Amino acid sequence: MEEKERLKKQLDFILEVDRVKNIFRQTYLADGNRKENDAEHSWHLALMAVLLKEYSNEEVDLSKVIPMVLAHDLVEIDAGDTYAYDEKGAATKDARERKAAERIYGLLPEDQGQWLKALWEEFEAYETPEAKFAHVLDNCQPLFLNDASNGRSWEEHQVKKSQIYKRNRKTGEGSEVIWEYMKELIDKHIALGHVIDDEKDGR
Repeated sequence: MEEKERLKKQLDFILEVDRVKNIFRQTYLADGNRKENDAEHSWHLALMAVLLKEYSNEEVDLSKVIPMVLAHDLVEIDAGDTYAYDEKGAATKDARERKAAERIYGLLPEDQGQWLKALWEEFEAYETPEAKFAHVLDNCQPLFLNDASNGRSWEEHQVKKSQIYKRNRKTGEGSEVIWEYMKELIDKHIALGHVIDDEKDGR
């Protein structure tokens, strides 16, 4: 591939993924002013990866984690954002996102497209230390924003404790320290009435 053709493919991809700035999530910004978009979410995760690396259960390679979190939601350009507690949407999420991955990462020169797609697949597989840590960040960031915005999206969606725990059933595998802190925040918002405690019987 000629250098000029390679550069054009890279720039086509860069302009295509600009659309991720228009994919809005259900989580509010810390000030509660508006909902965040996927680009803001991914930037936040990349910065968190750098700052919170010391809390990973295992040693992780940031040269993998950072591009992993920056690229993991690009599939939502085609597939759309599936809210964490949307069971109907979750049923088709994998198929929609795999189709999107083929097209979006396929815009790049083959070597880079395969590299990013492999990182996305590694993230989805949830098996390596880097993937586990990336999932910790992906799961704790909206929880921290919910805490800062006074549980706003939790209240809007009438989120239950069991739903949060189900979503985070593997979070401790990536960082026990961060998961313990998250549990304290969940308890805080149960007490404030922002999260429904459906496990009062001690399950």
